[in-house]
Amino acid sequence: MHKVSTGFIYFFGALGGLLFGYDTGVISGAILFIQKQMHLGAWQQGWVVSSVLLGAILGAAIIGPSSDRYGRRKLLLLSAVIFLVGALGSAFSPEFWSLIIFRVILGMAVGAASALIPTYLAELAPADKRGTVASLFQLMVMSGILLAYITNYSFSGLYTGWRWMLGFAAIPAALLFFGGLILPESPRFLVKSGRVDEAREVLDTMNGHDSTIVNREIRQIKEQAGVVSGGWPELFSKMVRPSLIIGVGLAIFQQVMGCNTVLYYAPTIFTDVGFGVSAALLAHIGIGVFNVIVTAVAVTIMDKIDRKKMLIIGSVGMGISLFVMSMGMKFSGGSHAAAIISVIALTVYIAFFSATWGPVMWVMIGEVFPLNIRGLGNSFASVINWTANMIVSLTFPSLLDFFGTGSLFIGYGILCFLSIWFVHKMVFETRNRSLEDIEATLREKAGEAEVTDLSTAQK
Repeated sequence: MHKVSTGFIYFFGALGGLLFGYDTGVISGAILFIQKQMHLGAWQQGWVVSSVLLGAILGAAIIGPSSDRYGRRKLLLLSAVIFLVGALGSAFSPEFWSLIIFRVILGMAVGAASALIPTYLAELAPADKRGTVASLFQLMVMSGILLAYITNYSFSGLYTGWRWMLGFAAIPAALLFFGGLILPESPRFLVKSGRVDEAREVLDTMNGHDSTIVNREIRQIKEQAGVVSGGWPELFSKMVRPSLIIGVGLAIFQQVMGCNTVLYYAPTIFTDVGFGVSAALLAHIGIGVFNVIVTAVAVTIMDKIDRKKMLIIGSVGMGISLFVMSMGMKFSGGSHAAAIISVIALTVYIAFFSATWGPVMWVMIGEVFPLNIRGLGNSFASVINWTANMIVSLTFPSLLDFFGTGSLFIGYGILCFLSIWFVHKMVFETRNRSLEDIEATLREKAGEAEVTDLSTAQK
């Protein structure tokens, strides 16, 4: 492996998250200009926003599982190339359908990044730092969204500004590719591939040259790597079922609580409550800055507070914020104070999401699946997440027209409180546990369940 610092590895390992955030966030401002120049209706606007999400489903489904065969690093490089092609193609699109096609291509890279990066970071990081390191992905996502907001505002005065907004993503895509050339491969993948000496070298760097930890990690990884790589039957097996429930459940709830509708359509919401376009984009930047700060705080506490506790606190805060925002929006048409309350509640909502459900979901789906199907499991959870994201985002403009801002977010708020029950009943804790320890526990529970089933059958 190349002699680079752990900081370099973590930065470029998570950099795909910046592109993820930028390419999903930039459309929130660009759509204000695209809809006018291309004369788009509500459903066409929904498709311009959601076409990235359709591509993300394909990318997570196709590229994610391939990482179990070809390695995390190679497919991260492939994702960087797809990011570059999608960004430039979107910027130069002459009409609606070509824009949709290139946004789908771009989305494939976004989906691949969402499936690859949490797994890659989780497999590189020591157990006591895994939550912090894996949540760097979400910090990069939020930083990418902030960069998108700043770019939107910077180019909002140009007639062709939306093209610059979409095309700017080519710069971090090129950075990701050249940085990725120096990144090491995941030590778990190296051991599975019989390259134990290379894996030992990577682990030695990542664990501060502590030979005791490195030897223990190599021994545990060898034990787990001895299990034959699995496929769909293994993913839906009794042993993996608790992990699958966590991955799918967290992926769905993260979206149906309305987080990305707020991120994608915040400028639209601001204009609906009385802000001008320029003021809406400027307010969006303020939210983005706050967002990054809150996520940075979440990164520092990720390995100090239980994951379940963070999810429950987030659900409560998001639910209350949505109810307050809904009430403010109902009266915002005739009250400046109500409009301000709506914006504050929206900001608080995003802060709770950024500190809890945003990073914790991605951290946990990188932790809970066994090594032999980790790429497939993470990919499957990502596909579910992007599918839920696309459905929520695609239907949002029409639902907004039908229900109005005041009523629609009450429904998302109710789902926030429903998620508390799911986390309490279905999610097991992963903080400060090695990936191999989590997998061993799953195998023990599956064995106990089989013994119980056998005893019941004999009776």
